[in-house]
Amino acid sequence: LISIMRSQEFVTVLVRDPRTQKEDSWHSYIDYEIFIHTNSMCFTRKTSCVRRRFREFVWLRQRLQSNAALIQLPELPSKTPFFNMNNPHHVDHRRQGLQEFLEKILQDALLLSDSRLHLFLQTQLSPEDMEACVSGQTKYSVADAIHKFASLNRRFPIEDEERKKGESDAGPYSESSSSGLGPSDDSISCECKASPASEES
Repeated sequence: LISIMRSQEFVTVLVRDPRTQKEDSWHSYIDYEIFIHTNSMCFTRKTSCVRRRFREFVWLRQRLQSNAALIQLPELPSKTPFFNMNNPHHVDHRRQGLQEFLEKILQDALLLSDSRLHLFLQTQLSPEDMEACVSGQTKYSVADAIHKFASLNRRFPIEDEERKKGESDAGPYSESSSSGLGPSDDSISCECKASPASEES
């Protein structure tokens, strides 16, 4: 667990709780819970939690790299043909690599200004929907998407406090928004446990 400090601001990111998900009768994949807790002005929500799979991290890195060509992005854990999702050591090694990747990304102010990163960390939108949102092809904005996703999930006590404070200026983020957002049928609800990642395969 590393908190990245910038003056009085901090961003804590955890990648944890790997779970095997069935894609169809032949294919499975592992996704990981990404937990964010921050007081940074860069973030729309101060606490959030989503589930992402390895190929979505690959997409994120490619998009960030293409938008910040002069920055050398950190590497993702290598995609090895010998990766075995039934091997707890393999899964935990990848989980650790994904966490280190995000920790490094979140230390860069330029990368932090990329809306795709925020949609990746604070909504369950697919890469295609994130692209559409960032390029203005959706009825909802990046902030709308993040608020809408948060409203579909169990709130954290700290969020409730902040919500009470900011109730008056909630404005465009009301839940009647007809953005059509929300987890797709196969998305996984995020429990946001405080326990460390289990090594279930």
